[in-house]
Amino acid sequence: MTEQLYQAEQVDRYSRQERYAPLGPEGQARLKESKVLIIGAGALGTGIAETLVRSGVGQITIVDRDYVEWSNLQRQQLYVEQDAIERMPKAMAAVKRLTAINSTVHIKAKVMDVRVDELEELIADADLIMDATDNFDTRLLINDMAQKHQIPWIYGGCVGSYGITYTFLPGETPCLNCLLGEVPLGGDTCDTSGIIPQAVQMVTANQTAEAMKLLSGNTAALRRKLLSFDVWRNEYISINVDGAKKLDCASCGPSATYPFLSASNLEKTDVLCGRDTVQIRPARPMRLDLQQTADRLTRLEEGKVESNPFLVSLTTGKHRLVIFQDGRVLVHGIKDTAEARTLVHRYFG
Repeated sequence: MTEQLYQAEQVDRYSRQERYAPLGPEGQARLKESKVLIIGAGALGTGIAETLVRSGVGQITIVDRDYVEWSNLQRQQLYVEQDAIERMPKAMAAVKRLTAINSTVHIKAKVMDVRVDELEELIADADLIMDATDNFDTRLLINDMAQKHQIPWIYGGCVGSYGITYTFLPGETPCLNCLLGEVPLGGDTCDTSGIIPQAVQMVTANQTAEAMKLLSGNTAALRRKLLSFDVWRNEYISINVDGAKKLDCASCGPSATYPFLSASNLEKTDVLCGRDTVQIRPARPMRLDLQQTADRLTRLEEGKVESNPFLVSLTTGKHRLVIFQDGRVLVHGIKDTAEARTLVHRYFG
């Protein structure tokens, strides 16, 4: 295809979207100027990213700490079998596919665990934060950071056939800290209850619809209610949570101290959703020489060592340990955090 023909066809790219009167060419132009930070590149993150990239949002930053596994392919729509074979970091695999979908969008990948310092840097270049995480520790961090910098964020969660989503507008709506204990934000995980892809798709459809309203300037159309549903039981509930806003909230009140920003600087141990895996994150940032790490593990002759430019994997007995350049280690085949720490200390010091 010639460059001239390519440019001519690109003009028609968003024509069907622009014909939708509430959006129109002006709204599309606003989307093009927008910058979105997506935290998590799993089921929700891949669905959100693909929709926003296809819709012509100008810049997408997608952040994830994990890599692609076979169990992801059932619902994480940007990944293919080769990504699982190569254990590609999700952010890198996502960007490769997203760029093939729409080369006009500026897409950035970040392979990292999001904590205070990382989020401070990432949020400086965002008009909107999309929650695609699987734990409330990270969501509370996002919440405090969003309140501190007055940036809207859209919460989403799903498990089994159930989903939930809400749009947080700093200074207007209750924040996540306000809602905790007040509304049914869930308790089960995909590890205990499984998950079907339709629940994921329903959550991402609602999250991205809200995102497009915000980014295109159609704030009057925002739902402003917490939506929960069960696609298997055909149940849909919309809850007005305005009354949950707390005047003395430490995260969004007039004397906010943003407690979850200071509490997140410590070493973190997480049992990851959906599998017997523990993540251990070092207390201080580091940058490992992965080739040197792979060579050292190979010399131990205690298991199978595999590596790519982003990580080193050691399979020994029933466990697999995967170390990333930032010093994070995923210990597969285990839920006991103490035992996981013992394995990490044994092989990585």
